[in-house]
Amino acid sequence: MSKRDFYDVLGVDKNASAEEIKKSYRKLARQYHPDVNKEADAESKFKEVKEAYDTLNDPQKKAHYDQFGHTDPNQGFGGGDFGGGFGDIFDMFFGGGASRRNPNAPRQGADLQYTMTLEFKEAVFGKETDIEIPKEETCDTCFGSGAKPGTKPETCSHCNGSGQLNVEQNTPFGRVVNRRVCNHCDGTGKFIKDKCKTCAGKGKVRKRKKIHVKIPAGIDSGQQIRLSGQGEAGVNGGPPGDLYVVFNVKPHEFFERDGDDLYCEMPITFVQATLGDEVEVPTLQGKIKLKIPAGTQTGTNFRLRGKGIPNVRGYGQGDQHIKVRVITPKNLTEKQKDLLREFGELTGNQAQDEQNENFFSKVKRAFKSFND
Repeated sequence: MSKRDFYDVLGVDKNASAEEIKKSYRKLARQYHPDVNKEADAESKFKEVKEAYDTLNDPQKKAHYDQFGHTDPNQGFGGGDFGGGFGDIFDMFFGGGASRRNPNAPRQGADLQYTMTLEFKEAVFGKETDIEIPKEETCDTCFGSGAKPGTKPETCSHCNGSGQLNVEQNTPFGRVVNRRVCNHCDGTGKFIKDKCKTCAGKGKVRKRKKIHVKIPAGIDSGQQIRLSGQGEAGVNGGPPGDLYVVFNVKPHEFFERDGDDLYCEMPITFVQATLGDEVEVPTLQGKIKLKIPAGTQTGTNFRLRGKGIPNVRGYGQGDQHIKVRVITPKNLTEKQKDLLREFGELTGNQAQDEQNENFFSKVKRAFKSFND
């Protein structure tokens, strides 16, 4: 099954800005997060959205994808089109890639990735926690040599420690020498006669290691932190790889996040909206008083500066945006209905006239701006 276009996955145009791509990813990640969406295909859609974002959010990967799409530009050169034949011929004449690498040279270990799910509050304020990950570490018995204590690896007698074998072949161009990885020592140039019983000669053992993680305040879904040296053990004394912790943040029942800003909806009564009032509003730091001016309309937005989420890189703090929604009363008593009828008779068409006046004033201003 062919992959969907990454722009279609995120629902953005190919000319979309980085901020538009990021905003669309956050929305879809919340929608398909397996902890929230229990549909059968939610997890696969979440992974598809994350793969698309990881590519389009990286300028280098995005440029490569815009040019080649899902197609590998190197396909056909030692790949599927030649079935490996081209690479074999190249190896016969030029010695192959095996001769270019020292089999005993130190190599860095592989990187690891760990996905952590956070509660909304944990992501906002940060936390410290311990995680356990399965990883390969240097064997404590043989210290990575793979040999039984008191012994050491011997030089491979088949390749004389080079890790490579020269194979002569007759070709239409004459006799050529093809250099291959030694199949007796797997290219290491060493042979272990007495293997370490702890690691069976591998020099590494798989363990579950506890790692302390400091989660910075303001972390968001899709973001990650790197723990240097916490990946797989290196080879031949090389340094270990790194551990990348990727975060998924659960949505909040009241707040909605966009970057470092918070958005919420606050219901108020018809009387509060008409006469004005002072109401309590929940924030990340606790409840505060918000003044509602008389005549406030439903949909009115209020901004609380600095009451949003702390920036994960330490660049200040976002704002909290509150959208007011006026609640129409239900199940009124007869007395309440009579009072509203009386109120309606007293005001007459005043409210409608005010709305019409505002509407026509906007129209006049619009026409005036076009004619100026």
